[in-house]
Amino acid sequence: MSKHSENSEDLEIESKIDLKKNLNKESFISIREKSSSKIKHIRKAMALALAGTMVMASLSGCGSSGGSDSDSSDSSDSSSSSNYDFNLFGTAKESDDEKEESSSGSEEFSESSKDVQKKTKEIEGYIDNYFYFEEDDEKREESYFDGIMNGLDDPYSVYYTKEEYEEMMEEDSGEFEGIGAVVSKDVEKGWVYVVKPIVGSPAEEAGILPNDVIVSVDDLEITSDMELDYVVDHIRGEKGSEVVLTIYREGEADYLEIPIKRATIETETVTYEMLEDKVGYIKVENFIATTPKIFKEAVDSLKDQGAEGLVIDLRDNPGGLLSAVIEMVDYVIDDNATAEGAEKAGLLLQTKDKNDNVMEEYTCSDGHSVNLPISVLTNGNSASASEIFAGCLQDYGVAKTVGTTTFGKGIVQSVIKLEDGSAIKITIAQYFIPSGNAVHKVGVEPDIEVELDEEQKNKVTIEREDDNQLQEAIKALD
Repeated sequence: MSKHSENSEDLEIESKIDLKKNLNKESFISIREKSSSKIKHIRKAMALALAGTMVMASLSGCGSSGGSDSDSSDSSDSSSSSNYDFNLFGTAKESDDEKEESSSGSEEFSESSKDVQKKTKEIEGYIDNYFYFEEDDEKREESYFDGIMNGLDDPYSVYYTKEEYEEMMEEDSGEFEGIGAVVSKDVEKGWVYVVKPIVGSPAEEAGILPNDVIVSVDDLEITSDMELDYVVDHIRGEKGSEVVLTIYREGEADYLEIPIKRATIETETVTYEMLEDKVGYIKVENFIATTPKIFKEAVDSLKDQGAEGLVIDLRDNPGGLLSAVIEMVDYVIDDNATAEGAEKAGLLLQTKDKNDNVMEEYTCSDGHSVNLPISVLTNGNSASASEIFAGCLQDYGVAKTVGTTTFGKGIVQSVIKLEDGSAIKITIAQYFIPSGNAVHKVGVEPDIEVELDEEQKNKVTIEREDDNQLQEAIKALD
């Protein structure tokens, strides 16, 4: 995890992949659907048992939940909850006038309102009297606060327990214990998938491939409402221990169960080399605190080696720290230059709140620029900080972007520590690149659009001569 300071603006490290396929619904049934089906049968069994023992009518809706995220077969079950005429605590049925008054309610939701407190007490009563399993008070408390954040309907605004927050605050040293795979979540479909295994990692050695969809981690079955960090925490573990991933892979008739032995994983955020024809190649994996320093070293070293052009590869880069990417684009762009559509010289980024007020403005200030032709490689997994980098260089005309449209995450989260040591991460602003254009849900469109050849898409390592996107980026330097 990257280190965050209190109230720091961190661009979420998440991205999305264009799978170029629709998973077969019959072969890829989410665990959420399976669980909903089981719960539905349990509820029906409970209703029948209660009807027999209490000899009362209209029990079909007692305890059933609201709408489900699973298939439509659950809708009849959940809708019955609105039709019951009594509750098991013997309170009187509401009159029609009371129902009308209650349904009209206030225009804004308030957890302290009489209706909400009454409903909460009613639900807790059912739980106290009829919930079969032993209650976990700590889990219930955590779920309560999770629910507040989930109610915002923003996949990037989340609640962290004290332990989760402390883990997130640890300094990112570029080393961790796990399987060595970059994973992400398609926030629209709820799938957690492999962007790519790290070369030489246990994940690669075990046969994990890009685009593999993770169905379960050991006994943890992945559901669409799980946070990516939660899944990653279960994939990581002590060096030498084993984890089993259940994988859906396109073209396979059955799920694949792949055991992987965890190890210490060392990651390089920036790598570089000199290619033929004096082309310098820089691969940026993500943006953490140490990335700017290594990036500058890479640029300077390649120039010293005689590079006459640079290709900066941001493909599959999920983003990272805002401060890191600003320092890097500042190193490339002339302080006195003005981007087309920009309000002032040297403008790199503005963040605006929900009232369109400018919260922060970032400009060039280091007095340095790179006077070489540059191509920037992007794809659908280039997200957040990667989009700032590509968008800034594109707006200033100092680079041509090559590949496919980026992910489209252009919002900023702030991590706020609470009094008890827990924390929330909440979306506070949207960012705008120098031209004034928004990136969120739009992405950065490439100057030269090139899809990666189909036969290369599931490869962990692509040979330079077989990488058609890279070859196009080299041509764009001329």
